[in-house]
Amino acid sequence: MADEKRMSFLEHLEELRWRLVRSAIAIIAIAIVLWIFQEWILENLFLNMRYKNFPTFAMMCDLVGVCVENVPVKMQSTTVTGQFSYALMMSIMGGFVLAFPFVFYQFWGFIKPGLRQNEKSVAKGIIVYVTLLFFTGIAFGYFVVAPLCIQFFGGYVMSDQIENIFTINSYMSMVLSTVFYSGLLFLLPVLSYLLTKIGILGPDFLKKYRKHAIIAILILSAFITPPDLISQVIVGIPILILYEVGILVSKRVEKQRKNQS
Repeated sequence: MADEKRMSFLEHLEELRWRLVRSAIAIIAIAIVLWIFQEWILENLFLNMRYKNFPTFAMMCDLVGVCVENVPVKMQSTTVTGQFSYALMMSIMGGFVLAFPFVFYQFWGFIKPGLRQNEKSVAKGIIVYVTLLFFTGIAFGYFVVAPLCIQFFGGYVMSDQIENIFTINSYMSMVLSTVFYSGLLFLLPVLSYLLTKIGILGPDFLKKYRKHAIIAILILSAFITPPDLISQVIVGIPILILYEVGILVSKRVEKQRKNQS
């Protein structure tokens, strides 16, 4: 610990550089593997969201009797680099998602020496918690939000004279961003922990603006899902739960701070 405290600024930068290098190597290595299997991944993990036998739609039909039809949409690429660009993006984003535990481990390994002993004890197991929350969010975005968006926007028509022909750019952009941001959204409890820890907000602030948050969540759910109550509830409830979990986490951190002062 004494050696870590005596590290110079340049030594800290050197350590950060190598941690970033190791993270980049992990992401690139996984991205190369995904690139090799890009056709299978595209067809079986992304384009199949258009079909009624996608796991989410099949489960909805079996459990709640809400059945959908295949989305009547064609796919095309209208730019020279369109398919290549999104194959590359899919591989790199997939590489980051799959390497996330290692990347966060490198990030945490860099900032952990600068924490006090009591802060380290409070943050014990944070790598596991962050990883579980992130992958839960990724799964929620992939199995719930993204397919519901594809089903709604793919089946929506202003007139029978207009045919839906999606570009691979718009399709993959929506799916990848929806899934990725869902993963980040599920890190809200961790964000509440960090912001409370450094004193930017507390449980009172989160409670005070709970009504505003609920309205924002309902608007967000209505925007990213088809206009039916079931879809909005499916998306909205987990986000509300995460907000409440964030309040509990913030309350616990605040209590610990008061006990230590």
